[in-house]
Amino acid sequence: MQVDLRIQRFDPERDKKPHWEKYVVQSEPMDRVLDLLHRVKWEHDGRLTFRRSCAHGVCGSDAMMINGRNRLACKIRVDQLGSKISVAPLPGMKVVKDLVVDMEPFFDSYRSVKPFLMADSPAPERERLQSAEQRERYDDTTKCILCGACTSSCPSFWANDTYVGPAAIVNAHRFIFDSRDDHANDRLDVLAEENGVWRCRTIFNCVDACPRGINITAAILEVSNAVVERPS
Repeated sequence: MQVDLRIQRFDPERDKKPHWEKYVVQSEPMDRVLDLLHRVKWEHDGRLTFRRSCAHGVCGSDAMMINGRNRLACKIRVDQLGSKISVAPLPGMKVVKDLVVDMEPFFDSYRSVKPFLMADSPAPERERLQSAEQRERYDDTTKCILCGACTSSCPSFWANDTYVGPAAIVNAHRFIFDSRDDHANDRLDVLAEENGVWRCRTIFNCVDACPRGINITAAILEVSNAVVERPS
């Protein structure tokens, strides 16, 4: 089949602002958008720039806006989209070139919530144990691959890029409710600030955008409740 593929392009060395370019690409129905981008780069314009790595929905590096919704290019297929496909960089983030955005502010927010285990007790000889029920408490938020699709789909983030964002809150949730961790309050202090959980408006864009199916809004509400209920 033939696909009309529109790609938003921007080269800071050549362009003053982003613009759209159209390519006619031959495709099979089960081809992924990532396959189409490779075809454009290899057969039409070698200057096309985008991120990709594993191509199996694990690394999260090829998140972009596809037909108006944030998706992973390696997971969404032509048969799911039709013969007219548009691809643009993640919204709300500075475009470095073509489909590549600056992820450093995103990872700064991620690091601000201390996304690692902090335990005060001496390390055991083998491992810190917990029950299956304790593990289940935060299982959903362990699935995050830090693709940025949720944060860049959030209107609160578009309005104020100092908002810590859904991805950071999800990764804070993963440790706040981990029975082995002793520093939930350190993360709750960060998320209780002006640009923390209170900027969420429960619009659910983040849930729709997440390629791993995480119930992000539910996790944010659980963290909000933890902020309110923590001992003073």
